[in-house]
Amino acid sequence: MISKELLQKLLEFRRERDWEQFHNLRTLSTSIVLEAAELAEFSQWARDDELSGIVRERKQEIEQEIADIAILLSMLAHDLGVDIEQAVARKLEINRQRYPADKARGTAKKYDRLD
Repeated sequence: MISKELLQKLLEFRRERDWEQFHNLRTLSTSIVLEAAELAEFSQWARDDELSGIVRERKQEIEQEIADIAILLSMLAHDLGVDIEQAVARKLEINRQRYPADKARGTAKKYDRLD
């Protein structure tokens, strides 16, 4: 997700402010949800045909919300000892089995609803 060097900078930023005491599974996961909600607000009441304009006009703000999510997720994964790259690779394999291309192509159905 982010480089090891950038993760170390994030951890040092947090350490310098003594914020580790406030970070655990509950607080970080809640913060991720809240930041994701802030990201969703950009398109909450927009029509689909308005989305590209919103992205164009508010890209910097959207980028900051994405960064907040990435920061929080990176700290959570670090604190829990989760290797994001390995976790994503494992999940991709699970999804490959759940969503075979021949059954899932072109549909948004959940894996338990594929024919």
